[in-house]
Amino acid sequence: MATLSLVSPSSISTTTTNHRRRNANPLILRTPSFNLRTPSHARLSIKAFSAPSPSPPLTQDDLKKLAADKAVEFVKSGMVLGLGTGSTAAFVVAKIGELLKSGELKDIVGIPTSKRTEEQALSLGIPLSILDDHPKLDLSIDGADEVDPDLNLVKGRGGALLREKMVEAASEKFVVVADETKLVKGLGGSGLAMPVEVVQFCWKYNLIRLQELFNEEGCDAKLRLSENGKPYVTDNSNYIVDLYFKTPIKDSEAAGKEISAFEGVVEHGLFLDMATAVIIAGKEGVSVTTK
Repeated sequence: MATLSLVSPSSISTTTTNHRRRNANPLILRTPSFNLRTPSHARLSIKAFSAPSPSPPLTQDDLKKLAADKAVEFVKSGMVLGLGTGSTAAFVVAKIGELLKSGELKDIVGIPTSKRTEEQALSLGIPLSILDDHPKLDLSIDGADEVDPDLNLVKGRGGALLREKMVEAASEKFVVVADETKLVKGLGGSGLAMPVEVVQFCWKYNLIRLQELFNEEGCDAKLRLSENGKPYVTDNSNYIVDLYFKTPIKDSEAAGKEISAFEGVVEHGLFLDMATAVIIAGKEGVSVTTK
């Protein structure tokens, strides 16, 4: 604490002139011993430190990659694998290719579910085969468009539902990878497409029948179109009718059977009681649910 000391002069003249001439003792402010002076050549430098900025929020692709990396932990050397189709499945295929290249995985055989997955796998050096030569698979990993609480799925918005269902039904285990936006209380509940693959012949006839089948759900049936405005054609040379539901499907199992009973319907995107594990990546982390 600074102290104030008043020092009286030994003699003080009563005249103003003498007072000005004499050297009176000054008023002294005594301060603590630290020195506030800086050398003339020194510069006072002030540094401001801010707290590290928070990490940016995870994007949907970040979440998909987290789920994909977790799913690949199920893969072991020597397996015959079903390779799914879609944006999430692409992360899985990329990771498998990476592990094969590093030598962490060996003797893997992949069964692709689409032409674009086949192209990606070949570019990564993943050995491929077909169901004819490997009718029983150890494991398939694929994404999903919707996942309900019972691990039933809607798949096929990428257009590969027929081959996906064939390969994944032939697998001992089927692991699904998705981000948290794909969770629904009931299938069809997202309001997005539930695909049905139909033959090109009289496709409109089946489109009308499919829409009438789900009148109670307020279904809107639309032929899927490519970017050029022409009908989308699957790898199997078929068309796709997309069903858009205003309310979730009441009985998915019954709906699947009724759709399949229509002549000219090749396959539908309801994947019921097929998944053995579902991996969901969300803002809180990655969760694994198994049957």
